[in-house]
Amino acid sequence: MVSTLLAHDLLWGMTPQQLPTDAPAWVTESISAGQPVVVRRALSAAGQVAVGVRGPLREQRFAAVMEVAAITRQVRPEELCHVQGQRDFPALRALEQLRSYLDDSGWVWGVSGSAGFELASGFSALHEGSDLDLILRTPRPLSRVDAQALEAILDTAVCHVDLQLQTPSGAVALREWAGASSRVLLKNAIQAILVTDPWNPQEQAA
Repeated sequence: MVSTLLAHDLLWGMTPQQLPTDAPAWVTESISAGQPVVVRRALSAAGQVAVGVRGPLREQRFAAVMEVAAITRQVRPEELCHVQGQRDFPALRALEQLRSYLDDSGWVWGVSGSAGFELASGFSALHEGSDLDLILRTPRPLSRVDAQALEAILDTAVCHVDLQLQTPSGAVALREWAGASSRVLLKNAIQAILVTDPWNPQEQAA
């Protein structure tokens, strides 16, 4: 049974037949190889979910839609926190460094991006220069002071770490929320907007 689909979830079950006829060859190859697709923030019709297909190159990303009924497996970022990687790259070493702190933070966290993709699927996605992408489920506000403290911890890692705060109204980059600007970019399925409080659904900055 498929749980509520959230951005960054990895899904299996998409077939080449579900792709548009003008999809690049590398997209068909990725799907044919059995790679998962990632849920993206975008509106979709009933019974469908907006997804992205990864290619072997960083610039190879393809937006598509998948039939929910076709999903055979779903993996959330928070299911990957304690999965051991099979290769030795800075992003995975950074994950080892940060794991205990994040476990003790009191927040639900997860691994997304290239590291999450590789840990979940076994397909190679990381390289020496890969960042570590993380998410933090923040149903209640995270203060800017706490965000700055978290940023300082992330900055001790052996590679660059990007963390996205997942609020009920959308996602915001931790580094923006920890910064000096009064407004931050909040991304949801409809739009990206500048707000002063990412946890206030009624508030939109002009």
